[in-house]
Amino acid sequence: QVRLVESGGGSVQAGGSLRLSCAASGYTYSVSCMGWFRQAPGKEREAVAVIDSSGSRGYTDSVKDRFTISRDTAKNTLYLQMNNLRPEDTAIFYCATKSEPFCYRGTDPSWFNYWGQGTQVTVSS
Repeated sequence: QVRLVESGGGSVQAGGSLRLSCAASGYTYSVSCMGWFRQAPGKEREAVAVIDSSGSRGYTDSVKDRFTISRDTAKNTLYLQMNNLRPEDTAIFYCATKSEPFCYRGTDPSWFNYWGQGTQVTVSS
């Protein structure tokens, strides 16, 4: 049974930092595309960052140079380091996985087949 559990969300002021974690279990974590997505009120879920089995990363333009996605295969854990946070980053953040070695459709939420429950990130100005 695949399980993804996010943690690390919270409330910060603009310019602050947070580190999200996603603990994975129940599948071959090392051979998977992993991604962070976010959904703000009234908006569609969007891809924030993805990382494949080789460690290759991709980011949406709005978070480049501010966010860093990483994965620890030994701990079966995905991370998202978020620096210089902005009010427009406020959203529920989700981690997701697809049991493919590469992120063929990493920007498409419908391509991922397992999701965590989400963690709230709130950035105040």
